[in-house]
Amino acid sequence: MSARTRVDPGCTLVVGASLPDWVPKGARLYLSHTAEGLSLRALARNSGCHASTVLRQVRRFENRRDDPLVDDALNRLDQVLREPPPPQNKTERSDMAQSTCLVHDATAPAWSSGDLVSVLRDLDMPGAQLVVAPDMPKAMVLRDMGQGRTERVRVFDRSLAEMLALKAWITCCREGRVRSYVASPEGLAALRAQDDDSPTARRVRYGTVETPIAVLARRRDKSGTAFLVPELVHAADRLREDFVMAQLDRLEPMPVDRLTRALQKRALPGPNIAPPGTRAARGRVLGALQDLGPGLSDMVLRVCCHLEGVESAEQAMGWCARSGKIVLRIGLQRLKLHYDRLGADDMLMG
Repeated sequence: MSARTRVDPGCTLVVGASLPDWVPKGARLYLSHTAEGLSLRALARNSGCHASTVLRQVRRFENRRDDPLVDDALNRLDQVLREPPPPQNKTERSDMAQSTCLVHDATAPAWSSGDLVSVLRDLDMPGAQLVVAPDMPKAMVLRDMGQGRTERVRVFDRSLAEMLALKAWITCCREGRVRSYVASPEGLAALRAQDDDSPTARRVRYGTVETPIAVLARRRDKSGTAFLVPELVHAADRLREDFVMAQLDRLEPMPVDRLTRALQKRALPGPNIAPPGTRAARGRVLGALQDLGPGLSDMVLRVCCHLEGVESAEQAMGWCARSGKIVLRIGLQRLKLHYDRLGADDMLMG
């Protein structure tokens, strides 16, 4: 193991002591594999998760490098791990540990975690988009005011946009030389939680967004039995990872029957020239939804992939109150069996 990689007492992998705390765990796994040369098996052993989870995270971030903001962020962090800074005195190390910025030259303006929330709040306004281009050292939030008028809401350092993209809090809605982004479901969930003075808000400050599955996983019945066992949570997370890797989170949410037809015909909205990793992920999502079938696939897609609350999904589909949780659990049990049959883990260990 690299001398720059350490493991905390809870066996949670911490990649590169010089990386900011906000760097997502998946990105840490990816960078530890690519920059520090740790094998997938070693990462799985040291992070306390299954090897297939590490493989999917590495694939996910490799695939996300198609986004220039994500690519630039990973390049910066990669350089930090490959070329660590010289030792500092105690005061300088303390200042570095408190910094939340991406590592870039000393002339770049600093920003705090509060700036992230502020940008997300701007993007939550109707018609707002984050705009950035390769030759722009700054990013900006523009708002379409109608009748051909555009308002410039905010201008900020590009590194802040890179952080938002790496955390998947923004998603690209228009590609090209000038790229436009909107707040993603994860970003909006982070904003809602940040605005709520609760333990959930404190978790979001460290990069973890509460999903509907995570909320249900904490619930227990009168006997103390968890509503969702870890295997079902793992199946839900696996589908969500493939959904993001397939770049389906960039599309407007659509009913499951329409999505499956589009996947079968390779007729998704926007460009359909996707890299092999994206095409493979789309195939896995299609296979899972088809195996679940009508009803189960609707609920699983809404809650696991679109991060829609169970009650909201019930109302949208015209179901009885409190029936959605049961249908969701049945769907996740079916999804787990689907992944068990795939035997994807054998591909990694072989």
